[in-house]
Amino acid sequence: MHFGLFGINNGVCSDPAIMMAVSRQAEARSFESVWTGEHVVLPDPQMPPSPAPPLMNMVHPPVALAYIAGCTQTLKLGTGITLLAQRNPVVLAKEMAGLDFVSGGRLIMGIGAGYLKAEFDALGIDFSSRGARSDECIDVMRELWTAENPTFEGRFTQFAGIQSRPQPVSLGGPPIVAGGTSDAALKRAVTRCQGWYGFALNVEQTKNCIDRLAAMTERYSRPDTLGPLEISLSPRGRLDEESLRAFQDMGVHRLILMQSGQTEDALLQFVDDTAETFIR
Repeated sequence: MHFGLFGINNGVCSDPAIMMAVSRQAEARSFESVWTGEHVVLPDPQMPPSPAPPLMNMVHPPVALAYIAGCTQTLKLGTGITLLAQRNPVVLAKEMAGLDFVSGGRLIMGIGAGYLKAEFDALGIDFSSRGARSDECIDVMRELWTAENPTFEGRFTQFAGIQSRPQPVSLGGPPIVAGGTSDAALKRAVTRCQGWYGFALNVEQTKNCIDRLAAMTERYSRPDTLGPLEISLSPRGRLDEESLRAFQDMGVHRLILMQSGQTEDALLQFVDDTAETFIR
């Protein structure tokens, strides 16, 4: 099982020096990856389902991960998650290809459709079409990442006679991991993505989602090019040996732990404690 660290661009880790120190410590202690959160804007005042107070610092993922790429050697760089429906897919394909390119193929692209209507309103994007926009965005990115002469004719995006280089280092583009627990998100993971990412779930909730993913794998066609579905998870609460064994028995491939601590020293200690307890 691989271990990742969530929130490398948020809160106290938005300080570049702390972001660098925690990332380097994670790499030194055999963490596989670090992961960003993403919200372009947050509702002010905070109200459900907004996940964070409006003045919380959140460095935009491509900026944070490009910085971390320059500070590390082998650490994989995960977006947890990129909100596809809020982005121009041609621009996003360029950003992520560039990030994969400069990092030597270390990007894991976690994606989602988004859920904060206030955020969509601020961006001038139709909230009701976010699922369709997300699915189309995946196709647009892969076309630009892989095609010799990219062309696309979709509901929201059309192009021909263009090039977008460099293409990613990763063959076929970076792996895409779909976040979310809705039926639409799980179907997206099964039919379009290399993996699924469950956020802030306990053992019972995780098992429920994995069972639903298995049922959808039987129901829907999964392209052979995607390979076996990889399961990533940010557990709710602190990890212990019992829950670790349960997640392993379910076939979870990667645990992306939410950081614990509000200072640099506390975060570094969390990385050390996790490594000593769980990473073997």
